[in-house]
Amino acid sequence: MHPDREPVWSAPAGAGEQPRQVRRILKLFRPYRGRLAIVGLLVGAASLVSVATPFLLKAILDVAIPEGRTGLLSLLALGMILSAVLTSVFGVLQTLISTTVGQRVMHDLRTAVYDRLQRMSLAFFTRTRTGEVQSRIANDIGGMQATVTSTATSLVSNLTSVVATVVAMLALDWRLTVVSLVLLPVFVWISRRVGNERKKITTQRQKQMASMAATVTESLSVSGILLGRTMGRSDSLTSAFADESERLVDLEVRSNMAGRWRMAVITIVMAAMPAVIYWTAGIVLRTGGPGISIGTVVAFVSLQQGLFRPAVSLLSTGVQVQASLALFQRIFEYLDLPVDITERAEPVRLARVGGEVRFENVTFGYDGKGGPVLDGIDITVPAGTSLAVVGSTGAGKSTLGHLVPRLYDVTSGRVALDGVDVRDLDFDTLARAVGVVSQETYLFHASVADNLRFAKPEATDEELHAAARAAQIHDHIAALPDGYDTVVGERGHRFSGGEKQRLALARTILRDPPVLVLDEATSALDTRTEAAVQQAIDALSANRTTLTIAHRLSTVRGADQIVVLDAGRVVERGTHEELLELDGRYAGLVRRDAQLEPTR
Repeated sequence: MHPDREPVWSAPAGAGEQPRQVRRILKLFRPYRGRLAIVGLLVGAASLVSVATPFLLKAILDVAIPEGRTGLLSLLALGMILSAVLTSVFGVLQTLISTTVGQRVMHDLRTAVYDRLQRMSLAFFTRTRTGEVQSRIANDIGGMQATVTSTATSLVSNLTSVVATVVAMLALDWRLTVVSLVLLPVFVWISRRVGNERKKITTQRQKQMASMAATVTESLSVSGILLGRTMGRSDSLTSAFADESERLVDLEVRSNMAGRWRMAVITIVMAAMPAVIYWTAGIVLRTGGPGISIGTVVAFVSLQQGLFRPAVSLLSTGVQVQASLALFQRIFEYLDLPVDITERAEPVRLARVGGEVRFENVTFGYDGKGGPVLDGIDITVPAGTSLAVVGSTGAGKSTLGHLVPRLYDVTSGRVALDGVDVRDLDFDTLARAVGVVSQETYLFHASVADNLRFAKPEATDEELHAAARAAQIHDHIAALPDGYDTVVGERGHRFSGGEKQRLALARTILRDPPVLVLDEATSALDTRTEAAVQQAIDALSANRTTLTIAHRLSTVRGADQIVVLDAGRVVERGTHEELLELDGRYAGLVRRDAQLEPTR
């Protein structure tokens, strides 16, 4: 279902990569530092209020109850209730603001990745599986949601709580504090080990999720289902998917269980600490040390129990952050992809495009690998005239057409529109100037009207109908139960090949470009359908500069000039009659077509 393709570019990870990555993550939150400051104040206030509760409890046990001071007891009890209320209110406000900030960061990341991918050249998408791209946006960014929405705030909140609690514990009794914290360095070391382990597993898991997403995208598309059914491979595809899913199950289990026993030991030790505190207080009293009041012991245990939750959460958060770094790394790989099709700092904007196209000593090769696909191409297409490019498969015909709208950039030489290098034009001018109709028509899973308006969002219904009439598809659309509101289906599979091609032509007519590139627009059609589509193409090509990439020569005989490509070079050029008289490559292709004609 999917050939092996080159992996996407990724930055090498060095020893200093992680600190740099952390700094880059922090920069994502920079636009929201005002709101984060408010979160910090709420976190600090909540921590201080919660720490006050054990001191109120100590006063109740050591002063208010023993001395029978009912008024003081009431005030202290009311203070404990107020502390709980304020802590809860601060927590809700903190969650609201931090979640909003996190979701904005998620939005910024998704938009940045999508924008970067929109600016990538066609070459990137020819070597990258569609499911891989979708997985980066959906699974990887989605997997970071907990980190950017709650983990960061949880980290600050728990860290503040731990610091405030430790200070309060020291204020009560330094000896009990030392006993409580003696194992903390060991716990930190364990959590870091667990975090590194989970980071490695998370990287493997996300790659597996991307692979499975690519399999689903390819095999469960309309084309994939058709291929699987007609080849009798449905069972084998299901088996292959089950294998992919099984590998994901193993990675998910490993990810969730990584370091679980070590973290369980930490939990057990910290849960046992109150017993150690009581034992220590008893030993101090037994050995004749300075007395520790009942209120102090109870308050200290309350603080220690309050320390337990944020401390364990802090260690767990550290583990989650380590694992999330793998997700951020995969997203940053896409954000760092080099964009090879870029707009000049001060691009040329043409108010009016005449339509002259020139290829001046053009050479092109894919990624510098292998020999050139095009070599020394010199062709001039005057405005309003037609050029047909013919040749055997692999001669470079489609590549030549792709250079005009800058789907690729030339390796050397230049492609000029009205004398201006297309690399110097602004993207909007180029998009308005050049329309492309290819053999593989792409339609969105939307209505006919929405698909047509993709070319011109502000188009009126009358303009849609006029474009459809010019493409000889209006009558068919009007006869449908829902007319122009008919949903075309996934990739337009509710329409025949000829109907989809005419819809694509109508879409291009609506945009009204002065330069038209027809990339084998009728090669996949039967003779009768081809004739209907060709009439629409002839109407569309009138008074435009037209470059026709042709496989069937019957569609190009009326072209103003015809060039024959062979191995990326122009080997013949002229009109249909001139090339027939030359009796060279073109004449041979015409004879080949004549022999194939009865079988079509």
